[in-house]
Amino acid sequence: MTQQELDALLAKTIDRARAVKIPVSQEICPQVQLNRRARTRFGCCIRRDGRYTIELSARLAEQGSEEAVLQVLAHEVLHTCYGCSNHGVRWKSYAQRMNDAYGYHIRRTDGYSSLGIEDDRPVRFYVVCQSCGRRIPRMKRSPLVDHPERYRCACGGALRVEQPGARKGKNGSS
Repeated sequence: MTQQELDALLAKTIDRARAVKIPVSQEICPQVQLNRRARTRFGCCIRRDGRYTIELSARLAEQGSEEAVLQVLAHEVLHTCYGCSNHGVRWKSYAQRMNDAYGYHIRRTDGYSSLGIEDDRPVRFYVVCQSCGRRIPRMKRSPLVDHPERYRCACGGALRVEQPGARKGKNGSS
């Protein structure tokens, strides 16, 4: 998307929020800023000197659909409301109002697949459920990767860690 298209979508998002009586700030910069380095964050609302700047991942702007961009813009615009700098009760109520009115799926976080964007980050580890077989990709070390025995899958199963290319057969052999 071009800068003009992104700016028009930001204006549309602000208008939509105000149409459903969400008190977004009057101090939002009308130009969307693109972040070319962002890998895991699709949007950001930056407050400086009482003004808000909405930043989008260049990857989202290049690969995402208009609906995905609108959804992320709406998420960030809601952060300009009084008492909504976090994802608390007020922010969640405004997000639900936008979801109901416009069919968005605004949540606290979004993933590549839910936004229709290719995830090309290198996977260094898979956390695998020994019961249901669910494979959870991890790009970096974390407590979950270092100590999978401390955690359980959503199904209740025990977890183990694999590195890509090191899938084991059913009998535990490579």
